[in-house]
Amino acid sequence: MRTLKFLLQKEFRQIFRDPSIIRLIFIMPVMQLMILPWAADYEMKNIKLGVIDHDHSDYSRKLISTITASGYFILNDYAATFNQSFSEIEKDHSDIILEIPASFEKNLVKQSEATLFIAGNAINGVKANLGSLYLRTIINDFNQTVRMDWIQVPRFSPETQVEVRSSNWFNPLMNYKYFMVPGILVILLTMVGSNLTAMNIVKEKEIGTIEQINVTPIKKYHFILGKLIPFWILGLFVLTLGFIIARLVYGISPLGSFVTIYIFAGVYLLAVLGLGLLISTYAATQQQAMLISFFIMMIFILLGGLYTSIDSMPEWAKWITRFNPVSYFIEVMRMVVLKGSSLYDIRKQLLVMGVFAVVLNGWAVVSYRKRS
Repeated sequence: MRTLKFLLQKEFRQIFRDPSIIRLIFIMPVMQLMILPWAADYEMKNIKLGVIDHDHSDYSRKLISTITASGYFILNDYAATFNQSFSEIEKDHSDIILEIPASFEKNLVKQSEATLFIAGNAINGVKANLGSLYLRTIINDFNQTVRMDWIQVPRFSPETQVEVRSSNWFNPLMNYKYFMVPGILVILLTMVGSNLTAMNIVKEKEIGTIEQINVTPIKKYHFILGKLIPFWILGLFVLTLGFIIARLVYGISPLGSFVTIYIFAGVYLLAVLGLGLLISTYAATQQQAMLISFFIMMIFILLGGLYTSIDSMPEWAKWITRFNPVSYFIEVMRMVVLKGSSLYDIRKQLLVMGVFAVVLNGWAVVSYRKRS
């Protein structure tokens, strides 16, 4: 225990003597939590719309006014032909084209139906898909409004009507920040934990102090614990700082218990820090450790369920996510923050994370070899 105490004192002094580590721990989480949730928005706004109106009728003008008044679309181009409007898409000036046929009002009045043509710039597939979906929804609402204007409502309406009422659970206002901030906090915690520990032992190798440590009677697990515990404490501090920012800036407070989050976060940090230490035992330079850590972090983030649903991934990708600790913590954070889940509810994720922690740290201890 005395040996471990001296190692911890050495690590804390080394950490707080390095200004870059202090900036990474204190400034990076603050800046990213202040910026990323505002930029990572699932809603599409300011979609540039090109319109070709061959009809020039009252109904076509009302439709165009309804679309532009929705707040999602900006009328960028009002062309006479499709080729003219398509040239705006080729120049990236327009995102979507809406073509209204010459018989739009006539078909709508006489035949109770009309056909519209929508063309989207699919270079940005997400924007084209969501923009077309928004446009179809607005057109359907416009269609319902027109139908209601035509229907003569008697005392007992002969037309069957189906009324649909919906309710959004756990996030009633569909506020994407409530969905994104917990996930971004997990990513920040992972980046701080894995990157710092991945470069820790490697730095000892580069400056030559690892040779001095190797000739001492310090046991391997004492050495690994001395490297792991300081960053484990700092990781919990970063998590606390993130929750303070989430509360003050976004008004987000977990419905569940902070104890549940911190218990899982403690086990999660052991797993992530163990991964970083494992990388540092194999890497020869800080550059190698940084590149390996960056490669693994990219996989963790893209397959973690932060930006895309894991259920919509192909089967091979779902298998990869089962070995991705980030996906488990993002799921737990959203469960506790939005649903108020308890330790019993996250027992499966906690057990899996415990296995990750034991395997990765055990591997780090075994792979570190002292050389005299």
